[in-house]
Amino acid sequence: MNDNASKSVPPSVQEVSLPVVGTDQRFPVRRIYCVGRNYVSHIREMAEADERDLPFFFQKPRDAIVENGDEVPYPQATENFEFEGELVVAIGASGSDIPVDDVDKHVFGVACGIDLTRRDLQFEARERSWPWEMGKSFDHSAPVGALTPTSTLDILDNAELTLHVDGKLRQHTSLSLMIWSTREIISRLSAQFRLEPGDIVMTGTPAGVGALGPGDRVDVAITGLEALSITVTSKA
Repeated sequence: MNDNASKSVPPSVQEVSLPVVGTDQRFPVRRIYCVGRNYVSHIREMAEADERDLPFFFQKPRDAIVENGDEVPYPQATENFEFEGELVVAIGASGSDIPVDDVDKHVFGVACGIDLTRRDLQFEARERSWPWEMGKSFDHSAPVGALTPTSTLDILDNAELTLHVDGKLRQHTSLSLMIWSTREIISRLSAQFRLEPGDIVMTGTPAGVGALGPGDRVDVAITGLEALSITVTSKA
């Protein structure tokens, strides 16, 4: 007799979604793409790349999503847990090899986000030429705020991002200082993956990243968008 015959199939995976500003609708999340090294200031602070490098991408699991107001347990296996405030773009229409000028047709909305990072594990992976997942793709590592629907990314013109930890300003930048613009990022990403409705893209962080500990509150704001706040709790 097959010992596995009595095993039951696990229940279906719960849908992960984000709130949409001004509606009672939810935006189902399919994939989370992240852009590495997209601000010169952050490249210089980390001293880890050529400022002329093309953008590169990594992913986080969709169940790493954390919503506004939620608590984030201090993650296991790290002694250096850091924040990275970012703009998030949600994809609303399928496409591959999307021209820069057509990107807006594929965007559903934008939001504030935080790329939480186990920095010590990321550095170990870099030194050993391992993938970044151990430092980037862990539980609760992708806080994202409510999505503001938009028909054009022009709403981000002159937008600024700020991140505070316990009320102290830690990151501040104009989104215009991205090495690769939001439209360029999505265009380049679509040359490597077919983008589908439900995909979200975290677009990189400026200088000022730093460590978090239990009890810390992180607040991210981007001009014209709903703010995002999380609180770090003790280890799970």
